[in-house]
Amino acid sequence: MKTLEEQLDIAGLKVQGCCQGLSTYGPDFLQTSQLLQDFTPAEADILGASMLLIHAAPGQVMIREGEFGDWMMVILKGTVDVTKRLEPVAGAAQADAETGAEPAVSRIAVVRRGAAVGDMSMLDSEPRYATCTAIEAVEAGVWGRHEIALLIRDHPGVGAKLLVKITQMMAQRLRNTSNQLVKLLRR
Repeated sequence: MKTLEEQLDIAGLKVQGCCQGLSTYGPDFLQTSQLLQDFTPAEADILGASMLLIHAAPGQVMIREGEFGDWMMVILKGTVDVTKRLEPVAGAAQADAETGAEPAVSRIAVVRRGAAVGDMSMLDSEPRYATCTAIEAVEAGVWGRHEIALLIRDHPGVGAKLLVKITQMMAQRLRNTSNQLVKLLRR
């Protein structure tokens, strides 16, 4: 199994250290992040010490649909476009190779400072569901599954709180998706 730094390097993301002092990362950062809003500054600093800091240039793919990755990231600065291929990845890759055409994609979301991406693959080890591309320069904090396991071992209260927040965030996304599906079915 590759280390988190090795996985990030393969993804073209260079590690710039850790997110020491996460609680001081800009005004109101903790209050505006859905994932971090219930953490005290001291707890946020524990989280930050367990995260790797990466930078992405505008247009850089940070997470690619269909690829493996057991890590997630929290956007600290910048804006990220989240897109989904309209065809299955395997079929689309073959069609793209034959025609030279760009794959058809649909925008799922545009996420900003405080948002988390990559959480599904971090939890279930399945291939990435969507592609995340930096729209502008991005700084992000990254946790791997192993780093979260160490966080739970070394700081059980903070680690458990993080897992509850990730679960709540995913449940909210599922509710939103279900509501959108119901609206489509009613048409």
